[in-house]
Amino acid sequence: MDSTLPAVAEELLKEIKKAFQETSHGTDMFSFRLKFVFGPSAVPALDLVDQRSVTRVVSPSGRTAYQVLGSSGKLYTCYSSCHFCTCPAFGFTVLQKCESLLCKHILAVYLSQALGACQELTVSEEQLTSILLAEEEDEG
Repeated sequence: MDSTLPAVAEELLKEIKKAFQETSHGTDMFSFRLKFVFGPSAVPALDLVDQRSVTRVVSPSGRTAYQVLGSSGKLYTCYSSCHFCTCPAFGFTVLQKCESLLCKHILAVYLSQALGACQELTVSEEQLTSILLAEEEDEG
């Protein structure tokens, strides 16, 4: 979680991580604050985390991306380092209309990181490149 989010969002995610590390409890006590800060993305993102839909994909060089299995069954690639998701909602609601800080997929990535709930997948450099290029082909 770099400084790509507003400070209040960053602080909330840090609090969730700290509380989880100390008590191993989920996000129940933070649900109101999550809804307040992240709006309608909060509950669906929590559902994605509960379903263990977030996978951290790592290559031997250390390059990392996240894949999130959306509620529609489509796999989206997310980049927490630059706060970006390949889903249509991110492009429309976040980038075009500026109505939201992020989509449910990116929020699920941040929450999974905070809760230690990411699945891990190690792939070769070629496989990671294919994952990244597959997204571009889908858009083209």
